[in-house]
Amino acid sequence: MQPSDPILVLTHTPDLECAKTIAKCLLAERLAACINIGAPVLSVYEWESAMHETQEIPLVIKTTVAQQERLVERLAALHPYDVPEALVVPVLGGYAPYLDWVRHNTTMGLE
Repeated sequence: MQPSDPILVLTHTPDLECAKTIAKCLLAERLAACINIGAPVLSVYEWESAMHETQEIPLVIKTTVAQQERLVERLAALHPYDVPEALVVPVLGGYAPYLDWVRHNTTMGLE
């Protein structure tokens, strides 16, 4: 992948306020072009040898390969979980003007 290639970063937060705080920080720091905050979902997982069912708020973060490392580090610093989810998903295609917009909004002021 090239540094300017768009990617998605997926994560979940414990509540809406946390999701909005993380989204606003990542956007203000130009680490992301857009962040979708979804409706609550039920996450079922094992943590520290116990089964958990937790309502969480999903985030879909649009960024580029060039911002990936900084974004994931910043996400981990902002997130209240000990081990926050940060899954990077390559974008194989899409509407070219939108992909250009993602590139533009994650590089402004960094050139």
